[in-house]
Amino acid sequence: GGDKEVLKDLLFKAKELGINLDFFVVEGDLALRSTSHQFCITLMSDDLQARHVAAVSSILSKRNVNIDSIRKLNEGGLFCIEMITYTNSKIDTNGLKDDLLKIASKFPGLDIAVQRENLYRRAKRLVVMDMDSTLIQIEVIDELAQLVGKGSEVAAITEQAMAGKIDYDQSLKQRVTLLKGLSEKQMKQLAESIPLTPGAEVLIQTLKRLGFKLALISGGFSYFGNQLKEKLNLDYAYSNDLEIESGKLTGRIKGTIVNAERKAELLEKIAKDEGIPLESVIAIGDGANDIPMLKKAGLGIAFNAKKKAQKAADATINQKTLASILYLLGITDKDIEEVCK
Repeated sequence: GGDKEVLKDLLFKAKELGINLDFFVVEGDLALRSTSHQFCITLMSDDLQARHVAAVSSILSKRNVNIDSIRKLNEGGLFCIEMITYTNSKIDTNGLKDDLLKIASKFPGLDIAVQRENLYRRAKRLVVMDMDSTLIQIEVIDELAQLVGKGSEVAAITEQAMAGKIDYDQSLKQRVTLLKGLSEKQMKQLAESIPLTPGAEVLIQTLKRLGFKLALISGGFSYFGNQLKEKLNLDYAYSNDLEIESGKLTGRIKGTIVNAERKAELLEKIAKDEGIPLESVIAIGDGANDIPMLKKAGLGIAFNAKKKAQKAADATINQKTLASILYLLGITDKDIEEVCK
């Protein structure tokens, strides 16, 4: 009885003060919840609606998953909500993810990400990203090929490589051979006009201010990767070195090729050098050659990615802006505004 009286007094006082009081009743001696039973589910869409939330809620209820809290992460209209959920028993995480992905595929433009709700979700410290079609909106190699009149041949090889149909090293060598004779002047012009993916600068600026380390690991070319590192103030940039002689490309690559395996190794190396556990690493990519890197990271995000990469990733985001990745860390628009003042 006494509990009810206290609650009544608190609600009355809150009304008097003109404030909203949210409360939930905690049972005495409640056993501590194991984080293996807690999940964070993030919903994103250009136009998030009640039917999306209802569809997700019905899946959760079928699997006996309870919703602890729901909060909106964006300002203005409704684009992103975060649900913190828990279950009293072990849950088949993959089954839950599959169910939720089926829902996402029924609603155009809806993305649903499922993560364990534990300290590591909120304690990420290193972000590693791919360059072409992830940080920037183009495939540099295809643009270079256009400049030497080899566009269609190179694009065909790129397509097969990105889909994982042909060996990446071979495909890269074949394509670079076709670029022979391209001048450094033409490369410089392209470098100056590369379009960044929308939201790239907001993502990077916010993460930098929060003390994250940022790395670019790309199967693309260092001529462009290094310029982006400089421009965006990234901590690391690894990519392939095009050999230049007398101001022109020779059609050869210098040094070790940055392929799928190398990308994952570099992610591990950077994390080790920085003393950051792999659980605290985020990897972002879009192609088959990003898969080992996505799997190595605590959170692998397929961003507007090929089907193969989507299957391998922990989360798939098909939104227009890279800044939407911040929502997966529970960072709100208000937080971004605060940090980027």
